[in-house]
Amino acid sequence: MARFLTVAAFGLLCSAQRPFSTSELIRDPGVYGPPLELVHLYYDSFPTGIAISASGRLFSNYPGALDKNDTYAPGNGRYTIAELVSNTTESPYPSAAINSPPGGAINYTTYPPSGAGYSNYFIGSQSIVIDALDRAWVLDTVSYYLVQRLPHFESLANPATPLSKVAYPDSYLNDVRFDLRKNVTASGKGVAYITDSSVEGRNGIIIVDLGTGESWRHLDGHPSVRPEQQYLSFQWGVPLYANNAGKPFGYNSFGADGISLSADGESLFWKAVGSRYLFSIPTARLRDNSATSEVMAQGAITNHGQTGQSDGFEVDSSGFIYHGNMEQNAIGFFNPANGTDQIYVRDPLINWVDTFSTGTDGYLYFTVNQLDFGPGFYSNAGSVSPDMLMMGTIHETGPRH
Repeated sequence: MARFLTVAAFGLLCSAQRPFSTSELIRDPGVYGPPLELVHLYYDSFPTGIAISASGRLFSNYPGALDKNDTYAPGNGRYTIAELVSNTTESPYPSAAINSPPGGAINYTTYPPSGAGYSNYFIGSQSIVIDALDRAWVLDTVSYYLVQRLPHFESLANPATPLSKVAYPDSYLNDVRFDLRKNVTASGKGVAYITDSSVEGRNGIIIVDLGTGESWRHLDGHPSVRPEQQYLSFQWGVPLYANNAGKPFGYNSFGADGISLSADGESLFWKAVGSRYLFSIPTARLRDNSATSEVMAQGAITNHGQTGQSDGFEVDSSGFIYHGNMEQNAIGFFNPANGTDQIYVRDPLINWVDTFSTGTDGYLYFTVNQLDFGPGFYSNAGSVSPDMLMMGTIHETGPRH
């Protein structure tokens, strides 16, 4: 009996000596993946896009539609396209003059005010992308033009391709990708695919024949290009309700936004910002503009499941589709070969990842612009200058067809 009491007492003593501390508990490490490097800080303007040329030159765009401070007016020195010339400074590209439309970017003689419709000036760009021929293309959201400029020949510009016939008055032309394979069009010049992410609801995908300038739309109003009903995301535990000036709380109503071609150019991937679902379609269905082409296109859509909330996309030569996953402070990648989505990198510095670009140096470049903390959402945080451009290794270079 005495021996039993001794053993029991020893057991109670051991139990009492067990640590009682949160240091023993499992916790979110907060970081994952390759180390990130800071490339650029944006102090003066709100960026969305990033594009890197074959020689390593970096370009960004600043859309006045998302930040009124980026809207050019005579004398304010603002610009919508710039080259990054140091870690903290930018220079208007290709010149300040091209970024300074006469009278300003906004035409106040119309009601409601509209964008200045100059094809030979940059008005308000939402996207800049460099293609396989090392040409920089600017998607001007305000004036509805797709403009080509060559990074190595600043004075040379092809005529702008007007998009007014396929852009509604309330359209928001958001992102663009290029397929330059000669066999995809009769002209042999390739095609462009553009997302219309309008919060007014007429979402769709625009196709442009780069040889003829002809353009058309597909998937208008289809659920795959529309935001989910009552969609609500979170950043750092804070719900992101839409901030509609003078109105009650709303929901994120951004439609099809991020877009990427597959590595072989045979499929187009996209997501609505107000959705966690990833979709794709054979590009042949989009290039078809025959009488039954819309019926065929809608029947060819594939739903790849949820991949988190994303904005921009990018593909590398292995076929991985990189995308933001802001609720996880992360960047993820979708693998078309096996249908899975995984995390590429996590870091507390990551919030709203807007745009990606792959360089020939084996790095993935991406902008983090705090859009979720801006005036468009009731985040109760408020964005803090500066925004940033970061990069991480992927050991692959992105095909641009």
